[in-house]
Amino acid sequence: MPNELPAQPRKTPAPALEERRDQVIATLAAQFAADRLTVTELERRMDLAQRAVTAVQLNDLLADLPALTEAPASPAPARLADPSAVRERQVLAAIMGGVERKGHWVPARKTLIFTFMGGAEVDLREAALPPDGVEIGVFAVWGGTEIIVPPDVRVDMGGLAIMGAFAQNRGYVQDPGPNAPTVRVTGFALMGGVEVIVRYPGETARDAKKRMKEERKRMLKRPSGGSGGTG
Repeated sequence: MPNELPAQPRKTPAPALEERRDQVIATLAAQFAADRLTVTELERRMDLAQRAVTAVQLNDLLADLPALTEAPASPAPARLADPSAVRERQVLAAIMGGVERKGHWVPARKTLIFTFMGGAEVDLREAALPPDGVEIGVFAVWGGTEIIVPPDVRVDMGGLAIMGAFAQNRGYVQDPGPNAPTVRVTGFALMGGVEVIVRYPGETARDAKKRMKEERKRMLKRPSGGSGGTG
């Protein structure tokens, strides 16, 4: 595992170095998406990649990682449930309290979430979804609902908020494609909020924030026009 940059050897010519740096950074991001690097390790290697002055130093950042056999940016829809095992409807309610569903479970095709001075958290990252997706209706009064989805589903969100909000954060992941299961979220929020968040399985809110920060930095550093140029 690479640790620190070695003593500075002969530098690689700048154009070739920058091209290789971009390749290595893209590969590190793909390895992270394939769940082969933690957020902390990704951040460390990204920093080393930015400070590398030779192609050898850059190559060393990938030396202990397995080869990518497929593009992780377009994950195939997973965690599909047997349609015969899926309930048609279910209700989750939080009245001056909280309700939570997460881990391995099978959501109904239509779920109603009601919160009154309470909160609900519905985590679909390890859930087995119906092939045609799920519909979630939220009625929030002085309460909040957080719906966490994996990156390999489509999200269709809409609702009415009065002194509240319906918000969606895709978490800087690419669109999963038209054939992915769809999570449809609608409802009404009065002095409350409904938020849909995209996170990778096992990723904490803190890890997601670090990943998005790193991906934002990568996007800002990527040239918008011609090749090369100094920063």
